[in-house]
Amino acid sequence: MSDFDRARYSANWNYPTPIRIGAGRAEELPDACQALGMRAPLLITDPGLAALPMVEQALTRCREAGLAVDVFSQIQGNPTGANVAAGVAAFRAGDHDGVIAFGGGSGLDAAKAVALMARQPESLSLWALEDRGDNWRQADADAVLPVVAVPTTAGTGSEVGRASVITDEQAQVKRIIFHPRMLPGAVILDPLLTRELPPGLTAATGMDALSHCLEAWCAPGYHPQAEGIAVEGMRRIRDALPRAYLHGDDLAARSDMLVASMMGATAFQRGLGAMHALAHPLGALFDAHHGMLNAVLMPYVLRANTRAIGEPMVRLARYLDLPQPGVAAVIDWVLDLRERLGIPHALSALGIDDSHAERIGQMAVEDPSAGGNPIAFDAATYRGIFEAALAGRL
Repeated sequence: MSDFDRARYSANWNYPTPIRIGAGRAEELPDACQALGMRAPLLITDPGLAALPMVEQALTRCREAGLAVDVFSQIQGNPTGANVAAGVAAFRAGDHDGVIAFGGGSGLDAAKAVALMARQPESLSLWALEDRGDNWRQADADAVLPVVAVPTTAGTGSEVGRASVITDEQAQVKRIIFHPRMLPGAVILDPLLTRELPPGLTAATGMDALSHCLEAWCAPGYHPQAEGIAVEGMRRIRDALPRAYLHGDDLAARSDMLVASMMGATAFQRGLGAMHALAHPLGALFDAHHGMLNAVLMPYVLRANTRAIGEPMVRLARYLDLPQPGVAAVIDWVLDLRERLGIPHALSALGIDDSHAERIGQMAVEDPSAGGNPIAFDAATYRGIFEAALAGRL
């Protein structure tokens, strides 16, 4: 937009990793790669982005800077173990020395997993590094490769995360793969790369960022820093997401959404909860968009958690300047926001049915995200939340 103040929205940060934010800063991609010692990076993205000019421009800049870069784009919307294995094979075949993670959550998660696995022993399975206990210690930390992350959506915040969510197709389960060194060594947040994101994806990914902030805010663990980041992330989403949805070229709104997405992923080290505990199995079983699942599930999970989140919802309502304090006011705000963004009220609108209802309840209990929910729901309760969201019965 003509009145966009580039200087105000341009900065270098170092929390939780080096971050360059500003319109046009994707031009600094070669420098970011070279600063991490890369000479032959593999750019990993999804098929849709691979065909767009922004990826070709990124490749051209890198090659003009003397980097022997190539591209890998065999990534599904919900990335699978097979996608990661194919990426590892491409990495090794091209004799690469680092990874450029370019795209939305699927591309970033897959790219980070490739960087984790490409130089590990052949005997180490990706699933052996699922985020349970000290599984991550099985990996050779010194073999984890450097990553420059360039997000093109504002939702998952994977660019500042130490994990990837990958679908185990054989088990039909989404697994969280974790290692401390999966945190990218550099991040570039350029709102120009999100300017062409369609309204529907802007809404779904933005609501994903909100779910991260909201679940981190509700999680019972002691983490005051995460609380502060989460609540400010929600304030920015309140203001910026409707603007970005209606006016894709509003670079100030796009910048704030990139920041809010990053804030959500930084905050949820405090914990996630039942939204994600249900979204993960639904994504694995129905291959539905993760952000959209969280968006639909959000008010149903808040309602189910009512007795445990009264006090934090009073504080949140005050911070967001809602007309009334408390859980009901926050739910009303979420419902209004969803309506303004064209988010459906029921899971059935996403092509989901009740054919796996019992299994979904059990999978939700077993999902690592369930550990951060304010109430330890059993499988029957999770099934009830799912069935209510499926029917749109709030």
